[in-house]
Amino acid sequence: MRNTADFPDATSQARIIQELRRQKQLRFSLGVNASYLVLMALLVLAFSGVEFTVLGIKFSTVSLDWDFIWERTPFIFGGVGLTILLSILSIALASVLALLGALGRLSKSPPAYALATFYISLIRGTPLLLQIYFFFLGLPQFGIVLTGLTAGVLALGLNYGAYMTEIMRAGIQSVGVGQREAALAIGMTQRQIMQRIVLPQAFRMVIPPIGNQFIAMLKDTSLIAITGFVWEILWRAQKVGRANFRNFEALLIAAVFYWIITIMFSAAQSRLEAYMGRGERTL
Repeated sequence: MRNTADFPDATSQARIIQELRRQKQLRFSLGVNASYLVLMALLVLAFSGVEFTVLGIKFSTVSLDWDFIWERTPFIFGGVGLTILLSILSIALASVLALLGALGRLSKSPPAYALATFYISLIRGTPLLLQIYFFFLGLPQFGIVLTGLTAGVLALGLNYGAYMTEIMRAGIQSVGVGQREAALAIGMTQRQIMQRIVLPQAFRMVIPPIGNQFIAMLKDTSLIAITGFVWEILWRAQKVGRANFRNFEALLIAAVFYWIITIMFSAAQSRLEAYMGRGERTL
C-alpha cells in the first residue's frame, strides 16, 4: 500500500491549480495587450502618409494635414462637455420614463397599462431622427420654442425611455415571487415591498443593459448636430471641416473623441457593475 504522504494534500493541489489558472490568464492578458499594440501601430501607419513599394507595386498610406489637426482639435474638444451633459440628462430622463413605463406595463390598472403600451408603441414605431426634428422644427409651429439642449434631451430621453422600459420590466420581474410573499407575510405594504425589496434588486440587474444604452446614447447625440442648434462634437467638426475643406481630418478628430469618451464610460460601467455585484461575490 502506498503511503499517503506520497500524494499532495488537497490544499497544495488547489494552490497548484490556482497558480496554473493565474499563469494562463496572465498569458492571455499579455497576448491581448500585444495584439492591441500591433493594431494601434497598424492604425498609426495607415494615417502616416508613408509611401512604400511591395513586389514592384507602389503603395501609399493616408496623408493627413497635421497642422489643421493641431490647430482645430481644441475647438472640436469644446463640444465634449456638452455631449456628455446631453447624454447624462437624457439617460436620467430615460431612466425615469422607463421605470414609470415598466410599472405601467405591470399594472393591473387598464388606463396605466394602456398609457405605457401606447407610449412604447408610438416611440418605437417612429425613427429617432423624426422625433428630433419634431422637437426642433415641429413644436415651434405651435409657439413652443425650446432651447437646443432641452429639445435634444427630450428627444433622446423619450426615445431611449421607450426601449429601456422593457429592460426595467424584466429587472422587476426577475425578483422572486417568494420574496414578495415573505414581505407581505411580515406586514409590508405593496409600496414598501417595491421600494425596499423589488427596486433595489431590480436596479442591480438592469445596470449592465442601461450602461450599454448610455454608451449608445453618447454616440446618438451626434444626430442632434443636424439641427445646428447644439454645438456638440460633431457639429463643431462639421463646421471647421467644411470651412477649411478638411472634412476627413475634422471627422477623424470627432471619431477619436467619441472613442475616448466611450472607453472612459465603459470602464466606469465595469467598475459600477463590480461594485453592485460585490454582495453576491461575498456570499
